[in-house]
Amino acid sequence: MPMPMSKNPKIALMFLTPGSLPFEKLWETFLQGHEGRYSIYVHASREKPVHTSSLFAGRDIHSDAIVWGLISMVDAEKRLLANALEDVDNQVFVLLSDSCVPLHSFDYVYNYLMGTNVSFIDCFKDPGPHGSGRYPIEMYPEIDESDFRKGAQWFAVTRRHALMILADSLYYKKFKLYCKPAEGRNCIADEHYLPTLFNMVDPGGISNWSVTHVDWSEGKWHPRSYSADDVTYDLLKNITTTDENFHVTSDDKQWNFQLQRISTTIECRRAVFPPYCRNL
Repeated sequence: MPMPMSKNPKIALMFLTPGSLPFEKLWETFLQGHEGRYSIYVHASREKPVHTSSLFAGRDIHSDAIVWGLISMVDAEKRLLANALEDVDNQVFVLLSDSCVPLHSFDYVYNYLMGTNVSFIDCFKDPGPHGSGRYPIEMYPEIDESDFRKGAQWFAVTRRHALMILADSLYYKKFKLYCKPAEGRNCIADEHYLPTLFNMVDPGGISNWSVTHVDWSEGKWHPRSYSADDVTYDLLKNITTTDENFHVTSDDKQWNFQLQRISTTIECRRAVFPPYCRNL
């Protein structure tokens, strides 16, 4: 269906967080002078956030508890999208965490996201035990093992794709019923639902990588945490100038996709707030 026309297209910044956002003042600096070009939505699942920036005050939405790995994580994403879609001017929807910080100026990020016709959803086939090995056979025939994909949670999607996510009930139900951690094949819903969905319904409409830099090279359940000593000028320069996207698979093979890639945000990770992130 044709999308409604907007005379003032905006980016919806959707924060998925357990409580307060430690980088509100940094985001305030990033957004300063760009009023009317962005919207903010905060989903706090554990405790009511205390806001230090007026830009975030009154931007909380109704939220429910989230359990890592369960479909409740996807439910929170859909709840954020549903609220953001109410504003017809929101054209790009960016999922962020409490530990995300911007890497470029607002104009750079805005023009980059608005100037493309694809959604940035990380999506790749992992033939190892933490990829295809998680596929629940109960998803068949709607979802075949050959359709099953993996990817980091963070996304930036177009309005058309945001509506597609909310409209889906068939594939969502399969994940809700059969994709659970520590049961059977230890399926993690937020790592597989969107990559699998878009691999099936619109594979040509996504980038297969995310604009949020996340380092999975350590092979752990969570991405690498950046300490204060790690965050240097060289690190930030390397991240913002890279033109390669590495997908580390669980069968010890590393796939390297040569892409013109750009990171617009970086995850500093939970409770690790380098001086760079505090003082930007």
